[in-house]
Amino acid sequence: MEKLSQQEEEAMQAIWQFGEGFIKDFLDSMAEPKPPYTTLASTVKNLERKGFVKGDKLGNSYKYSASIKEEDYKKRFMNGFVNNYFQNSYKELVTFFAQNKKISTDELQEIIKMIENPKK
Repeated sequence: MEKLSQQEEEAMQAIWQFGEGFIKDFLDSMAEPKPPYTTLASTVKNLERKGFVKGDKLGNSYKYSASIKEEDYKKRFMNGFVNNYFQNSYKELVTFFAQNKKISTDELQEIIKMIENPKK
């Protein structure tokens, strides 16, 4: 699965958030500054071509829905990210954030608790 561009990710966020809908629905659910309608429509068509979105023709328009779950995309993206930038080591990832003061001791303690007591 390829990494989405920022514009594609923003469109997918709207689609995941809204669920099944039309371009106008997704556009209405997006935060300002919103892209032009035609830009979003083009982006969604590209996402359909890439297999992230499926479109069903209804009259003269298309109703779109996500072909991939948000959680599945996040997992694949993060696995690739950690592999490419942190030698496939989540320890290296956490160390990076700790050294750059992007994660607090309290947050690290929370993570440790989550690892020790995973929800089933």
